[in-house]
Amino acid sequence: MAALGIFFFHYVFAPWVDPQSAQEYIAGMILLGVAPCTAMVFVWSQLVKGDANYTLVQVSVNDLIMVVAFAPIAAFLLGVTNITVPWETLFISTVLYVVLPLLAGMLTRHRLAKKGDHQVGQFVARLKPWSVIGLIATVVLLFGFQAHTIIEKPGIIGLIAIPLILQTYGIFFIAWWGAKKLKLAHNIAGPACLIGTSNFFELAVAVAISLFGLNSGAALATVVGVLVEVPVMLTLVALVNKWRPVAPTVKP
Repeated sequence: MAALGIFFFHYVFAPWVDPQSAQEYIAGMILLGVAPCTAMVFVWSQLVKGDANYTLVQVSVNDLIMVVAFAPIAAFLLGVTNITVPWETLFISTVLYVVLPLLAGMLTRHRLAKKGDHQVGQFVARLKPWSVIGLIATVVLLFGFQAHTIIEKPGIIGLIAIPLILQTYGIFFIAWWGAKKLKLAHNIAGPACLIGTSNFFELAVAVAISLFGLNSGAALATVVGVLVEVPVMLTLVALVNKWRPVAPTVKP
């Protein structure tokens, strides 16, 4: 993502984007790229009939990697592009948006499990509508705050979307090629590629706003990531389902 951002906004799109804005757009795209998804991938996996146990393990690994690696990798890549960011902000963002929710989930599950086998399922069922409302409200607010830019500069939205789309398809096809080389089963290969492709856009948006401000180019780039991800991921889901091996016909 960092390479695509630099290539497009420092060279290809340089005549149409001022250098300061270009740096902010690149920063936002980097924050998207270094945040692997840990939530929506359960949806993508279900849509391709992926192995639920594998998906859970992969998401757990992503969570653990982000706890220790998100801040260092983000700081390194932003530094490579001559963007200096305070380590404290990256560290606090990781704690607030990754570590604390993870610990809260573990503690809640542990306490509910002590009360009975069905307590966790009942709690999740009650919480699910509120989580959906919260996600929709977050997306609506993000687009609301960036509405002026989106309406006034649709061309910029298109420019930002190009490297984001290329990154998403690029990672997917590289991962799919690797899965085929490793001869992974389809119900493992599908979620593996989709998990590697999808981004934790909520974290990227939050960190971009913390580092650069709500109306910054970095925040706009992460919001465009939200706009692009769902339709692009749905096309990849369709590809995975199309490539599912046909079960052999059993003769009577």
